[in-house]
Amino acid sequence: MQNIRNFCIIAHIDHGKSTLADRLLEHTKTISERDMQAQVLDDMDLEREKGITIKSHAIQMDYEHKGQKYRLNLIDTPGHVDFSYEVSRALAACEGALLLVDASQGIQAQTISNLYLALDNDLEIIPVINKIDMEGAMIPEVTDQIVDLIGCKPEDIILASGKSGIGIEDIMDAIIARIPAPEGNPDAPLQALIFDSVFNSFRGIIAYFRIVNGTLKKGDKVKFYHTGNEYFADEVGVLKLGLAPKQSVSAGDVGYIITGIKNAKEVKVGDTITTVANPTQEVVKGFEEVKPMVFAGIFPVETDDFEELRECMEKLQLNDASLTFEPETSQALGFGFRCGFLGMLHMEIIQERLEREFNQTVITTVPNVSFKAYLTRDKDIPVIVNNPSEMPDPSRLDRIEEPFIRAQIITLPDYIGNIMSLCLGKRGILINQHYLTPTRVELIFEMPLTEIVFDFYDKLKSSTRGYASFDYHPIDYRESDIAKMDILLNGDKVDALSALIHRSRAQDFGRKLCAKLKELLPRQQFMIAIQAAIGAKIVARETISAMRKDVTAKCYGGDISRKRKLLEKQKEGKKRMRQIGSVDIPQEAFLAVLKLDD
Repeated sequence: MQNIRNFCIIAHIDHGKSTLADRLLEHTKTISERDMQAQVLDDMDLEREKGITIKSHAIQMDYEHKGQKYRLNLIDTPGHVDFSYEVSRALAACEGALLLVDASQGIQAQTISNLYLALDNDLEIIPVINKIDMEGAMIPEVTDQIVDLIGCKPEDIILASGKSGIGIEDIMDAIIARIPAPEGNPDAPLQALIFDSVFNSFRGIIAYFRIVNGTLKKGDKVKFYHTGNEYFADEVGVLKLGLAPKQSVSAGDVGYIITGIKNAKEVKVGDTITTVANPTQEVVKGFEEVKPMVFAGIFPVETDDFEELRECMEKLQLNDASLTFEPETSQALGFGFRCGFLGMLHMEIIQERLEREFNQTVITTVPNVSFKAYLTRDKDIPVIVNNPSEMPDPSRLDRIEEPFIRAQIITLPDYIGNIMSLCLGKRGILINQHYLTPTRVELIFEMPLTEIVFDFYDKLKSSTRGYASFDYHPIDYRESDIAKMDILLNGDKVDALSALIHRSRAQDFGRKLCAKLKELLPRQQFMIAIQAAIGAKIVARETISAMRKDVTAKCYGGDISRKRKLLEKQKEGKKRMRQIGSVDIPQEAFLAVLKLDD
């Protein structure tokens, strides 16, 4: 065990984690030149296309240092704020972390956030300045920023370049010298923490674990602590580029187990695996339960596909433990699921993965956050409202509280004005502003989560030309004037387009939404009235005029009464059509709500 090192790479998005991981794999000859490609650990097409890491990836490397052989378990982590739950799970399986900072961009919000996550887990931090061979590299300034942030000595910081391979040898030496070997007893009862799992259609569920104590052998009868189910370990092994089977894995190792489980509910990330013959009495401390930030409905286009969608969601949840869902019904869309996501990018990725990996075309409703409603009868017991349809009747409502977040924005001083106007326009409260260095300023705001759910991140990037970084965490619930806005088509509510919104913004939002729907809904042979309403009060209206068929075209000349008779008949038909006609809402209409410009 003295020669095992478990570490991960943490950084802000786009600071070069995956590229550095590629160089480490090359340097240790874990991967042959023939198999080498950029972002080799990012095995999803989506990750390569977007240039971001979505999943944490574990891989074992063998390395010889001063005549001794070492086993290094590396976990490459995502950098985007929406995937911080992935990072927290990766940190639970490690003793050390490489903190990567881009030499041309310096410390950004997610760098600080991930650093605090690592310090909470008592990890040894190795600071690395990456991309030092770029033209805009500010090595002295970034060195000062890191020294101020973590209080290390300037000589402890390693200068490297993931692209050209500079400093890789120094990083390997630092990993072996500074990161402590895992502690644990290979002869104690087995304790293994599940930190990830994937579904394989041939072999069932493959669970990835980190062994804290004990040894797991092939053929052992194991028990999953939380579910209480028992299985035989058909195959155990370690994670190379693929799965590498072994006869046994012991304390300190990161590996995988295949037991032939087919049901996704039987494996829970954060669970403890132990043996039936010699069970442990203590559970490994797992991770805190994930707290979804954004809620939206996901519905199949065809109602018959509901059960198939449920299976796909369960398989996807195995691979992404931060996804939560429960069944719900909608008058407009039929049966579907109410899903909780960590943010808007997370929601977009889930929708993409359902389409690509499971061939499921889905309709996503307007995203919103969860509110707490207090009724006049029980003023102290909150009712959680995740969905506009769950909103209690206004006559029984005492007050509503909405979630607030603490937002940390790091930017250049030139953009302070733009950020102030953006955040204050989103009902933000400035808490603190201080200069980290003469060229970097940190702004702390308290803001309602509702305001940042839609397009805040995009607007922040465009108003600062991409120079601001943003991170947030929830703080509490505060009383607010929230109203439920319904969209009516010819007097019928479309519950999938309802939204919970601050009353001061409801009229403006309603007008925009009605105008957008007027563009997107196809014209019918009867008039369609699009209305936005709060309770019984209509706050906005648009009208789509009817398509007129020329029924008098066949009358050439003759008495005017013939034409009038035909027009009267058409009028009667339109009236009846309007009573029984229904309006189909295209998928673009639901997506348009997400892209409404302020």
